[in-house]
Amino acid sequence: MKLLVCVSQTPDTTAKIKFTADNSQFDKNGVQFIMNPYDEWYALVRALELKEQVGGTVTLLHVGPKENEAVIRKGLAIGADNAIRIDAEAKSSLFVAKQIAEYAKTEGFDLLFFGKETIDYNGSEVPAMVSEYLDLPFVSYGIEMSVEGTTATVQRDIEGGKEVLTVDTPFVLSCAKGMAEQRIPNMRGIMMAKRKPIKVVPAVEAAVGAELVGYAYPPEKGDVKLIDADNMDELVQLLHNEAKVI
Repeated sequence: MKLLVCVSQTPDTTAKIKFTADNSQFDKNGVQFIMNPYDEWYALVRALELKEQVGGTVTLLHVGPKENEAVIRKGLAIGADNAIRIDAEAKSSLFVAKQIAEYAKTEGFDLLFFGKETIDYNGSEVPAMVSEYLDLPFVSYGIEMSVEGTTATVQRDIEGGKEVLTVDTPFVLSCAKGMAEQRIPNMRGIMMAKRKPIKVVPAVEAAVGAELVGYAYPPEKGDVKLIDADNMDELVQLLHNEAKVI
């Protein structure tokens, strides 16, 4: 099978987030960047497992500048065969989806893997947009998958339960926790990754679709209030008048 795994770069979860230019720009100084964990742990590893099961190739695709290639190299070290970097800043979900779709539409991929979301924006938008551009079926939040021939059976998370679907290739899949287990690149993989190709592809003209107005920090957490377990009236009053959740 010919498998495509789309990966993003995100700040490390322990990074201190700062903004500049009157809170209109993200300050990258001193920030450690990583491959988005949903892309790495679940999408990439499941693609590699499928390749090991049925044969084929795993191609990484990333939309970003040259400075992001360390993240791509990690994916190659984990086991991807080759990589594509579309040479453009990731301006918006719509822009990124268009870049991916334009590359993929002539390549004949059997399955396009994505993480369910990125850990910085949590939008869950790009894979759905790619499926629309390519007019392919889309299965979101997949947690288990088996493949027989050209038909996949996917279990996905839904509100209050799980859903099992069958879908024929090609299709687009976003992967959630449970789809695979994290793999750590070994020394052999790291050394081989240095020799694997990263093909640079120019970006196509595409609408951005969204304009960044500014960033804002979430409100600081307030003091904890401990309510006696027998004082239900006070708890209800606080939830209603202060927390405004009921």
